[in-house]
Amino acid sequence: MTQLPTNLRARTLLLALLLAAAPLYAAPPEAARVDADWILARLARPAPDRTAFVELRGSKLLKTPLRLSGEYRRPDAATLVREVRAPYAETTTIRAGEAMIARAGKPSRRFSLARAPELAGLQASFGALLAGDRAALEQHYRLASAGTRQHWTLTLAPKDAALAARLQAITLYGRGAELRCIETQPVGAETQRTLLAGAAQAVTPVMATDALAMLCHGDGVAR
Repeated sequence: MTQLPTNLRARTLLLALLLAAAPLYAAPPEAARVDADWILARLARPAPDRTAFVELRGSKLLKTPLRLSGEYRRPDAATLVREVRAPYAETTTIRAGEAMIARAGKPSRRFSLARAPELAGLQASFGALLAGDRAALEQHYRLASAGTRQHWTLTLAPKDAALAARLQAITLYGRGAELRCIETQPVGAETQRTLLAGAAQAVTPVMATDALAMLCHGDGVAR
C-alpha cells in the first residue's frame, strides 16, 4: 500500500467517478421548476454506464488551467473507473474500498479508502446520490437546488467541519436528465471543473477558459 493522498484532487476524482455517466437528455417542459428530489431522481442510474469528460484543473502556477480528457466508466455497481487519455495516460479504478492508479511507464499505486475518513464519507454519500437517496445524502451535505428542468443546479455544502475547512461546495449543473458539469470550490484554491457528456463533447481544443466556464454553467442556469 502506498500512502493515501489527502488533497482535494482525490476527493474531486471520486466525485467525478461516481457522477460521470449520465443518460441522454430529453427536453422536459421549459417552465417547470425543480427541487432536489426531482434532480436526484434523474441522477440515479444503474451500471453499466460510461461518459466522456474534460477536466479543468486550475493552479496559480499555470497561466491557463490544465486540461485533461478521457472517459469515466461504471462497468458494474461496485467498480468505478476514470481513464485519462490526454495529455497523459492514467487509469484510476475504485473497487472494494480501494483505489488503484495505473500510469504508463510507472508502477501501479494502490491505497485503501478506509484510511481516509473524509474520502470514505464521500464514497458513501455519492453512493446515496446514485441511488436517489436524499436522506442518506443529507447526512453529509446541505442541499440547495435552483433553476428549471431545462437548466438546473444542485449545490452540496459539506456539514463535516474538517471537510468544510477544505471544501466550500460542490455544484452540479444539468439539463433535464443530463449531468453536464461538476464544479468543485476548494477553500483558498482555484475552482475545478469537470465537463461531462454533451458538455464535454462540445469542448474544442482552442476554447478559452471563460468559454469553458460558460459551457459548464449553461445559458440561463440559475446560480
